[in-house]
Amino acid sequence: MGDLGLFGPDSVAWHIHADPVMLVGGMRALLVQALEPRAMAAVDQHGKFREDPWGRLERTTSFVMNTIYGDTSAAEAACDRVRKVHARIHGIDPVTGQAYAGNDPDLLLWIHAVELESFVLVYRMYAGRLSEEDADRYVVEMARVAEMVELPAQMAPQSMGEVREYLRSVRPTLQVTPAAFDGLRVVLFPPMQLAYRPLWAIPTTAAIAILPRYARRMYRLPWIPGAGLPVRAAMYPLSRALNWVTPTPPIVRAAHERVAA
Repeated sequence: MGDLGLFGPDSVAWHIHADPVMLVGGMRALLVQALEPRAMAAVDQHGKFREDPWGRLERTTSFVMNTIYGDTSAAEAACDRVRKVHARIHGIDPVTGQAYAGNDPDLLLWIHAVELESFVLVYRMYAGRLSEEDADRYVVEMARVAEMVELPAQMAPQSMGEVREYLRSVRPTLQVTPAAFDGLRVVLFPPMQLAYRPLWAIPTTAAIAILPRYARRMYRLPWIPGAGLPVRAAMYPLSRALNWVTPTPPIVRAAHERVAA
């Protein structure tokens, strides 16, 4: 069947990441990840999310798609680029006074766990059914990527239960820093033509709807109890329609062509 990369057509990762709602999951992940002060300080001091949010989105998307759908060399190259970036990142968080490093295992685990929770949750809320067994399979699959960007293997969660338990354990350490508020503003109001802003409100509202309650409170985001139900009712048919009309990304198409070959 040729080189199918890290996963393959029978993997949960191939199944869920082909869905357009992953954009909403990525937005949700960014907003939650920003609540870890050291992680956000690293992004603030070493990134250009204010000046070039679309470039950051493109790089993150490219990493995810190459590691999931690329062949082995593409996945390894994507992880190598991330390791090199992480090696250059270190500093002091001005809010907590704590040191941080891009390859700090604790921060790598935080980023990884939030992404796992966000992608599973967004698929379940807006795309389709995903059993707990398949969610656990996805966690095990994605551990391989996390280890390739230097998360120690013994720290990688092996089930959604472990992901949830870990996220509960770190909640008392989370806070909204000025940099996190800046990140929220960039997510909600990125630079774009005025005509597209009403369209951008659709994925941002969907992302806010599936934020943890504590995150909405910390960001001071107004939210009506029960509002998530109509958002879900509106997003589900929209996401299914997007599956029909959105062109298949070239890297996904190439992956399926390797299977067909």
